[in-house]
Amino acid sequence: QVQLVESGGGLVQAGGSLRLSCAASGRTFSIGIMYWFRQAPGKEREFVASIRWSGGNTDYADSAKGRFTISKDNAKKTMYLQMNSLKPEDTAVYYCNKDGAYWGQGTQVTVSS
Repeated sequence: QVQLVESGGGLVQAGGSLRLSCAASGRTFSIGIMYWFRQAPGKEREFVASIRWSGGNTDYADSAKGRFTISKDNAKKTMYLQMNSLKPEDTAVYYCNKDGAYWGQGTQVTVSS
């Protein structure tokens, strides 16, 4: 089994920053791609960013480009999402995902205007 634990969410004013973390444990001997998704109230879960564990190739949703940065620490098996210039529309529960198969419990991000 794989366990993913997100942390770093909170309440921040518009224009502020947050750094989310996702720590992986369990059967993590092979990681292909790690993802960040988010789900706002009343909306479907949507892709935010991804990073290939080997090589570090990244991809971003248009809404995240230029403001969010995804990164990883291989030794710690931890993924990060640095979020800058936050907007109220970034308010959501943020989830990490491993290889499209495993989900964390999510961390709440609330951006006040």
